[in-house]
Amino acid sequence: MARVMLIEDDPSVREGLRLSLSRHGHQVDAVGTGEEGLRRLRGAPADIVVLDLMLPGLDGFEVCRRIRADGPTPIVMLTARGDDLDVVSGLEAGADDYVVKPVRPRVLEARIRAVLRRGSPSAASGAGPEVHGDLTIDRGALTVCKAGVQITLPPLELRLLLELSAAAGQVFSRQQLLESVWDLDFLGDSRLVDACVQRLRTKIEDVPSKPRYVQTVRGFGYRFGPL
Repeated sequence: MARVMLIEDDPSVREGLRLSLSRHGHQVDAVGTGEEGLRRLRGAPADIVVLDLMLPGLDGFEVCRRIRADGPTPIVMLTARGDDLDVVSGLEAGADDYVVKPVRPRVLEARIRAVLRRGSPSAASGAGPEVHGDLTIDRGALTVCKAGVQITLPPLELRLLLELSAAAGQVFSRQQLLESVWDLDFLGDSRLVDACVQRLRTKIEDVPSKPRYVQTVRGFGYRFGPL
């Protein structure tokens, strides 16, 4: 299945999740600190990281930021409570999804599979580059350039941009984006969408607080411009 890096400081929780994920066929490397997790990731990259936020020493938020700075490895964070501040901060740090403790192993495994499914955007065969202002999107090559300079986007942000730009001017609700980009066909958490939009804006907008491309339509959702 997948190579999973599990970073969890509670020994009993760590061992329980390691055993459960292993039974589902995953290869699990389980560690108790963020420092050790980062060290092992540098030596043996994982397909996905399951990361507890409340870690001793280097906390999960900083670990998440460092993993995301190194590349697009998907991250599912574990939070002790569904606290808005914890969840939003974790998503803004670069996490792709979250699960609230106490963790049900079946739920975690399902979220891992969902994140991995959406981790590789599909190329559109025969599609040529599209120019939107100073942004060029090549769906066939799965590349994005701004003012002629290629931008590296993690898979989830790329999927979001591809979805929005495929119908420029159309307004997408957060629930529509959860279904099409996140593969969540139930009432999902709109904070996943909002955090991903914010991260995407920092990379493609000249002024993220005044977006030209990923525009907010208050009370409805988002649309792609410029119109």
